[in-house]
Amino acid sequence: METNSHFDAFFMLDLKSVFASDGLLSRYIPGYRIRSQQLEMARAIAETIERNGLLVAEAGTGTGKTFAYLVPALLAGGKVIISTGTKTLQDQLFNRDIPSVRKALNVPVTVALLKGRANYICHHHLERSLQDNYLSFVNREEIKYLQLIERYALRSKDGDKGGLSAVPENAMIWHHVTATRENCLGSECPSYKKCFLMEARKNALAADIVVVNHHLFFADVMLRDEGLTELLPACNTVIFDEAHQLPQTASLFFGESTSTGQLLDLAQDSQIEAMQSARDCTALPDAIAALEKAAKDLRLTVEDENIRYALPVIEKNRAFKPALNQLIEKLSELTTILEAQAERSEGLENCWHRANNHIDFIQRWCDTGEESKSTTYVRWVEVYSRVLQLNATPLSIAEIFSRQLNASPRAWIFTSATLSVKQNFDHYLQEMGLTAAQSQCWDSPFNYPEQALLYAPTGLPEPHHRDYIENVVKAALPVLKASRGRAFFLCTSLRAMQQVYDQLTATFSAENITFPLLLQSDGSRSYMLKRFRELENAILIGSHSFWEGIDVRGEALSLVIIDKLPFAPPDDPVLSARIEKINREGGNAFMEYQLPHAVISLKQGAGRLIRDETDRGVLMICDPRLTTKSYGRKIWQSLPPMRRTQQLADVEQFFMTENQQAVS
Repeated sequence: METNSHFDAFFMLDLKSVFASDGLLSRYIPGYRIRSQQLEMARAIAETIERNGLLVAEAGTGTGKTFAYLVPALLAGGKVIISTGTKTLQDQLFNRDIPSVRKALNVPVTVALLKGRANYICHHHLERSLQDNYLSFVNREEIKYLQLIERYALRSKDGDKGGLSAVPENAMIWHHVTATRENCLGSECPSYKKCFLMEARKNALAADIVVVNHHLFFADVMLRDEGLTELLPACNTVIFDEAHQLPQTASLFFGESTSTGQLLDLAQDSQIEAMQSARDCTALPDAIAALEKAAKDLRLTVEDENIRYALPVIEKNRAFKPALNQLIEKLSELTTILEAQAERSEGLENCWHRANNHIDFIQRWCDTGEESKSTTYVRWVEVYSRVLQLNATPLSIAEIFSRQLNASPRAWIFTSATLSVKQNFDHYLQEMGLTAAQSQCWDSPFNYPEQALLYAPTGLPEPHHRDYIENVVKAALPVLKASRGRAFFLCTSLRAMQQVYDQLTATFSAENITFPLLLQSDGSRSYMLKRFRELENAILIGSHSFWEGIDVRGEALSLVIIDKLPFAPPDDPVLSARIEKINREGGNAFMEYQLPHAVISLKQGAGRLIRDETDRGVLMICDPRLTTKSYGRKIWQSLPPMRRTQQLADVEQFFMTENQQAVS
């Protein structure tokens, strides 16, 4: 790689002194240890920033990738956007990691945290909620929450709802006191000058480092929504942490959707605005009521919930198309009335524009003759407990995303612990449109052969077998006893998760086993993790929420059990359409798409086990395909280099040795 000689001499010398055992980080970061992989990664990132390049960097657990990208980003100067996988990681970067590195480097960079608009209290919607007794949330608990939010809004500097822990994050009241992209009045809002979101955007524009999350980044890039469109032109570097999440997030935002929930929100907002600004329009309440009924009737055409249907499948439902046509008719009628009343208030005008956008999308979604939609997008329906959503998702995001990369010269860095299959990045590069990117991989500094054991039990049936989960739990029971609890039991579906919990509960009761059982659905993720750590011998049974972004160090987590290889369901409408497209074009969808996705997901789940240099534990993968199928070798070769066994006795010996070491 060619680099500027002045850059080499100055930057690389600086980096070495920063990451040395007696360097700047060691003086200011408690517990800092030198890692050769971290310095190498930092150098690669520094060079990428210098030449406005593209770098895809996989760094194994323990490499210290956060400091590896923060140090060169802060030293290089210029404006940097750092995008993370979750709001939790955003807060960790903003409140802990960046301040620590900034102090160690003694660089005068300014930092801003920018979240999506739903995270900021909206003065206008708060005031409207306080004044309106009609709203459906009025009950004792919601009124108490509303009063707490009112007081918090008066004293808070940023209006971030994350700063008010007394009100649960999922409380319905937040829906009424925050703005959405649809119902935000923008510069027409009477509270615009004191808007928390506008203040956050202003701070982000002025800052050297801006911390966002993937959802916000793509919402802005695609929808011109949250203010990043102003940030990107001035930005020198974009860094994506947890970059393995980007394909799914990008697909979400590069597509379009409308839900019955959004239409009910539109109806409610229209009703409030009508009462305040158009009481004399007698046709409006009837049109609103008709839309509400049509939206609810559409949801009722499907009895199931938490299920996805491709367009050809949902069209076989005889009740669906008539209900959708009725919804279009009632939404069109409301749109016409709102247009006539729009000039009476900013709120009514906003409702009219929203109604227009919804009707435009639904009509395009229904237009089977629209060739571009039928060839490059897959149209499908997702059904939740109370909501039905119409979706149009691109079959490929590569071309769309590559256009963003080429918009103007800047450095783009994509990093995660899980991006490759056996250190081959082809799948990720092609999926994201990063064919011009350099890719590099740094192994974890942990001593996996000594610290961990991979156990693949024998004798289990194929995962499609009727009694598969029952057999998995039976195979796991002696391992759970040997580990004395202290386990994550990770399942690939909510149904399997519940089956595992029910069977373990019955078995523990019958055999008088006292390890506490925790089920993912019994509380928030943070609460369940807190309970798990406190109990010290618990078994936490979870699904996708616990496969990544979880860091439990020490003896509390010594066993991770994975029920089966995490292949996505082939009947998922988006996946099945992509499989069909790849195979139609002469490719092998299983090897090129399904297998790499499963490997990356499995690596995330396996990564929960060893989080520190002193951690020890067993990874149990129950799926027999790991050892019986030809592709199984490719999968386990992508995992960290743990010692491998198919013998239960080796597992019991591993934990016996651990117990002896703990006693001595």
